[in-house]
Formats: sequence, C-alpha cells, structure tokens
Amino acid sequence: MEQRKITISDEIEVVCPEFHLASIACKVKNSPYHAGLWQEIEAFCTQIDATHKMEEINKRPAIYATRQAYKKLGKDPNRYRPSAEALCRRILKGQSLYQINTLVDLINLVSLKTGYSIGGFDADKIAGDLQLGVGKAGEQFEAIGRGMLNIEGLPLYRDAVGGIGTPTSDEERTKITADTSHLLMIINGYSGREGLQEAADYATDLLKKYAEALDMEAEFLSASSTQS
Repeated sequence: MEQRKITISDEIEVVCPEFHLASIACKVKNSPYHAGLWQEIEAFCTQIDATHKMEEINKRPAIYATRQAYKKLGKDPNRYRPSAEALCRRILKGQSLYQINTLVDLINLVSLKTGYSIGGFDADKIAGDLQLGVGKAGEQFEAIGRGMLNIEGLPLYRDAVGGIGTPTSDEERTKITADTSHLLMIINGYSGREGLQEAADYATDLLKKYAEALDMEAEFLSASSTQS
C-alpha cells in the first residue's frame, strides 16, 4: 500500500494539545452485509440502551472531549454533533442503525463502543498526504448522505484535493463503497492517548474477522509529534 503521511496542524494543537490519533491501513474485502457482525452490533445496541441515559451520552470521555474541541473552534456541538454521539443518540431513541456495508457497519460499531469519532476512507481515492486542520468559511464539503455541510470551524482532514473527513461526517469523494479494497481508518482521540490502543486493537480484530484484513499498518500520532 502507498505510504501516506498524516500531520496535525498548529490550529488543532492550540485548541487540543492532548490530541492523539490512531490510523489503521490495510487491504480488505468488503461485503454488503455480514450476519456475524450484525449479531455483535445488535448485542451492543441492546447493552447501551440498557446502561445509558440520553443525558449521559455527551459526557462519555471521548465524546465530551470532541465536543469541547468544537466549542473552542467556535462550532456548536449540539447542531453539528460528533458522529459517535449521533450514533449513540440514535440507539437511545429506539431507532435502528443504518445498514450500509460491512466496513462502514464495522466502523460504526467501534465508534459506538468507544465513543471516538472515526474517519473511514477508501485509501485509493485519497490524493497524497493528509493534514488535520480546521474547516474554512465557504470551503466545499459534500457530507455522505446529507449534502453540502458547513465545515467552518470543524476539525478537518484534507488531502491534496480538499477536505475528506470531519468528526461529524466524511466526504462523498473518498467514501467507502462495495468496491473498496484498501481502507484507511483514523480513530480521533481528542481526549488524549488513553484508550486509543484498546480501540485500535478492537478495530483490528473486527477487520480481520469480518473483512479479511491483510497487510495491516497501524500508527499513533500526537499533536506535538507532527509539524504543520
């Protein structure tokens, strides 16, 4: 697989110096649906529904930290909810998760279980290296399944072409499809390094179990370890 550098801008380091990420790159075999994965998803949805209240969701450490980053950047986290929070709220409202495809469903399970907002990309559609910065006014971003998204003030991964991912939504251009054979997953730890290794290990196990993942490459970065 192509070696891809990920850097974290000074803009992010200033508002969230404790930021860490875990990236996982691998070859995968996607499928429309995996019964075993959905058994795990449904079991966890039942568990979270029984053990959490709606008003507690935004206090989960990873979700809370992401919301705080939004506030520091001037973005309302109640209007532009981090994806992990939106998924949890959906479950507690009694709504079923969308069934998309095995890779997307798998990423949603990791996000639900850990509280991290996770970027999932078709690596073959990414142009060059990535940098995590902040969305600008008027910057174009077509969010998956929701049309044009106002990304001003949102943490934003950009490649050589433009934005591909925020904690609220990823972009149509680099989205995972049935044809995706190379995956890049980025687990975003606005709450710091604690818990990231466990989340990455869990994601790796699921990818091997349900997507026949091979040639896996994992990397951990912090805001202080990269240069803008």
